[in-house]
Amino acid sequence: MKFYLHRVILISFLLLILQPGYAQLKAYQFEQLDSLQKKEARPVVVFIHTDWCKYCAAMQNTTFKNKEVISTLNERFYFIDLDAEEKRTITMLGSTFKFKPTGNNTGIHELAEQLGRINGEVSYPTLSFLNSNYEITFQYPQFINAADLLTILNKL
Repeated sequence: MKFYLHRVILISFLLLILQPGYAQLKAYQFEQLDSLQKKEARPVVVFIHTDWCKYCAAMQNTTFKNKEVISTLNERFYFIDLDAEEKRTITMLGSTFKFKPTGNNTGIHELAEQLGRINGEVSYPTLSFLNSNYEITFQYPQFINAADLLTILNKL
């Protein structure tokens, strides 16, 4: 009986893992980009969000869980998940970006500000699309569903 139960658990676990469509979005850090671009030049997608943004959470739970979105991003782009309130210092292209406090327990990371600012403001969520030279080619400052994101990704 014990052997049978272990076998059922093992088979169930393997079926869960090996299910078609079980995919995970590969996210990179800014510090990895230089070495990644040397191996294979790709555009970069930066998802700028905060913990308190309900539309950001909706994108994380729907758009970025879509199998086609995951596959496209993993195969053709470097994806970076950037919390705009990140407190750690980020070094990229020889520049250092830090968290800038704007009040008690509030602030914005300089890199989120640089990559997410549109008409002088940053809104959440924002997707910033960069070419392999890290130049902003397109920005999308609102929630986007999987189908619309795939349209944009396929045009880039």
